[in-house]
Amino acid sequence: MSNLSFKKQLYAQIARLGKAVGSGHRLELLEYLAQGERTVEALARLSGLSVANTSQHLQILRQSGLVSTRREGLYVHYRLAESQVALLVEVLGKLAASQLAEVERLVQNYLTKKDEMEPVPRAELLTRVRDGIVTVLDVRPSDEYKAGHLPGAINIPLKELKEHLEMLPRQEDIVAYCRGPYCVLAYEAVAQLRQKGFKARRLEDGYPEWKLAGLPVEEDTKKR
Repeated sequence: MSNLSFKKQLYAQIARLGKAVGSGHRLELLEYLAQGERTVEALARLSGLSVANTSQHLQILRQSGLVSTRREGLYVHYRLAESQVALLVEVLGKLAASQLAEVERLVQNYLTKKDEMEPVPRAELLTRVRDGIVTVLDVRPSDEYKAGHLPGAINIPLKELKEHLEMLPRQEDIVAYCRGPYCVLAYEAVAQLRQKGFKARRLEDGYPEWKLAGLPVEEDTKKR
């Protein structure tokens, strides 16, 4: 095999990953799987896709080696094949934000208008958590929280936040986080908290990025 032939075959195989993530729906599914494993049915509900369409996208991701499965009874559970898949999604997002004007426009017009304050960097939040001077608020659904969350984080899903404000301290800073840098849950939670007089900011990204950075995480099997 010549060097040229080897390189062509090698890059053709690497390009399979590019084709697998060449869909907004599949990138969204990977974001959900970065929070923890899910069934096809659960992913369909989250994404708003049909079960059949969701299954087709998952098969493409599986064939490319980006996701893996396990069977439990009648259900097949999907998960990221390895943590580097979440890193791939993160890098694509950052590259798109820096190179694509349309992505920058969307972020500015939708997310930045919701919260113009600088987010809290991971290192700063970790220091404040260790010093016990901040309340960390996880606004993702409870099953994602149980699969893994930031140390000491309180879980109040966004849709339940208004009903459980008494759980949060009035005199302490609150930092909210969700699935990633473009997850609107944290933005909306911070807006609601500020309207009620809380001192609230959001984390710069989300749980997957925190975990990828090698920072401590916890799992919780108890119900709130």
